Amino acid sequence: MSKLIDFNMTIYELSKNNPEIIEIMSSIGFNDITKPGMISTAGRFMTIAKGAATKKIDLDKIKEEFIQRGYDIKE
Repeated sequence: MSKLIDFNMTIYELSKNNPEIIEIMSSIGFNDITKPGMISTAGRFMTIAKGAATKKIDLDKIKEEFIQRGYDIKE
């Protein structure tokens, strides 16, 4: 069964419902996301798309990783 991830939600909102998202994002290259306090500060306004632009990570690569891990993407 696939899980739905909404790329318009903030990382904070997404991680509250599914903490696995933090691990996935860290493996893609969002290394700072695991730092203490990062989710409750920057994560409150940062979306995956904004984070991808900031870190210069290809959004298609991020989508592909989530799809491979059983997610459906809502944009």
